[in-house]
Amino acid sequence: MGNCCSDEVSHAGAHHVGAAAAKAASAASAAADRFLRSRGAGASTQIELSLSASNLGDQEYFPKSNPMVVVYSKRRDGALEEIGRSEVILNSLNPFWTTKISVQYQFEVLQPLVFQVFDIQQQFHDVSEKMLKLEEQEFLGEATCLLSEVITKRDRLLTLKLGVSDHNLLNPNKFGELTVQAEESSGSKAIMEMIFRCSDLEIKDLLTKSDTFLLISGISDSGMPVPICKTEVRKNDLNPRWRPVILNLQQIGSKENPLIIECFNFSSNGKHDLVGKIVKSVAEMENMCHKKNGENFFVPASNAHECHSKEVLKSQLYVEKYVESNRHTFLDYISVGCQLNFMVGVDFTASNGNPRLPDSLHYIDPSGRPNVYQKVILEVGDVLQYYDPAKRFPAWGFGARPIDGPCSHCFNLNGSAYQPEVDGIQGIMSAYISALRNVSLAGPTLFGQLISTAMAIASQSLADNQQKYFILLIVTDGVVTDFQETIDAIIKASDFPISIVVVGVGGADFKEMEFLDPNKGEKLESSTGRVASRDMMQFAPMKDMHGTGVSTLQSLLAEIPGQFMTYMRTRETQTIS
Repeated sequence: MGNCCSDEVSHAGAHHVGAAAAKAASAASAAADRFLRSRGAGASTQIELSLSASNLGDQEYFPKSNPMVVVYSKRRDGALEEIGRSEVILNSLNPFWTTKISVQYQFEVLQPLVFQVFDIQQQFHDVSEKMLKLEEQEFLGEATCLLSEVITKRDRLLTLKLGVSDHNLLNPNKFGELTVQAEESSGSKAIMEMIFRCSDLEIKDLLTKSDTFLLISGISDSGMPVPICKTEVRKNDLNPRWRPVILNLQQIGSKENPLIIECFNFSSNGKHDLVGKIVKSVAEMENMCHKKNGENFFVPASNAHECHSKEVLKSQLYVEKYVESNRHTFLDYISVGCQLNFMVGVDFTASNGNPRLPDSLHYIDPSGRPNVYQKVILEVGDVLQYYDPAKRFPAWGFGARPIDGPCSHCFNLNGSAYQPEVDGIQGIMSAYISALRNVSLAGPTLFGQLISTAMAIASQSLADNQQKYFILLIVTDGVVTDFQETIDAIIKASDFPISIVVVGVGGADFKEMEFLDPNKGEKLESSTGRVASRDMMQFAPMKDMHGTGVSTLQSLLAEIPGQFMTYMRTRETQTIS
């Protein structure tokens, strides 16, 4: 979880530093979990849009033009929110605007953009662009696209036809073209890698283990901490040494900006307890590394009347390694043609209920309202489909009995004996509805064969030197019964270009499924004693919602770029010139 490293978790612990401090620590940790899950590893980065246009307007009506472009983001409710404006280019029907429009790219959500071009009337040429009233200007045309449509192009360049929406224009075919080019902020490539360790951690509650992790936060202009990333949990260790932490310049703003490094004792209930904290800039931590100096942790005073005092601990934090470098990013890989391929596995076990009855999770509403399975597939598929030019998606079902056959734990939704792929998201929807008519719901809930089938496709793609990474979405209403077979398949799959996202639907108690989520459970171990080579598996029930309206599916998708980058960096399967 987060931009800096993997996030293993372990057993509960406690460190009481006073009621006020404990409450603050719990709130900070909870906020970090929500923030990091909603952003994911490498999922959010600053993009600068460069804009140009050609053949603006119908030259019969607009022989001369002083164009300016206004860029909007389109919210879910359809409302437009202005992002920025270009400068005005005088007397040009083929303008190249130099003003760059900044937008925050987030992998896990669709980001519709609207571009409106205006001819600025001569009497307003002395008015600042920001102060111009658009209703007083001549409208030249509009174009729309998704940000993901731009950044998935090899050169991150997309040309759009300018047209009309609700504006009354004379000839909608003569309004030229708008070209959008995206460039990632250079700060996202400049990275600082650090290895932290601690000595003599003070865990005051002797009945608990020392299962600690570090949380690194920036400080906003208002003085509030802004979580950036956190380390994995080191189990039962009073002198922990964590995996390398990777920060980029975009995250921290400047090496001189202060950062808060907090050490927490992990608790499985999410209420992690503060061990201690320090406040240091990256420049100061670099100096700590060179001088091999440690920094003492402190904790806030437990007495509410001593809010400005602190207790300095004997526990110390060391920076064992500090290295600066430039690295390729997720979008670098995408821009040179690496594809994300979507796969789906749907639970057809009898616990879903009779599909012909309205209380079934598989009920197909005649009104067209999607059921919960369709909602999950549509929301995840709508995001991922733009990263796959062919849009041919393997789709399987499990836990059903075909006509006159035994129960199958991995069958092609389209009914084909050989080919699991369908065309586009609507192809998945059609195959799913067709399968409901042609199979009998059965059981039990088994994942092993499904994961192995998806892994075989990823393995073959790797053998063929294809630039592909696979995301298998499994939607289920129950708890798996083939625990060890599922774990064995997951651990084997961790060596291949694939991530697995499991979403629980319905009212079942999914507590036993938390073993699938490395953010909540123990490290998975195969029947032969192997552990996963990386974090590539996630689970969450649909009923989970995060603060600030971030959906379960968005938080799961936000993890994908980090898992992708971990695979690419460790395997070095991609070369970027």
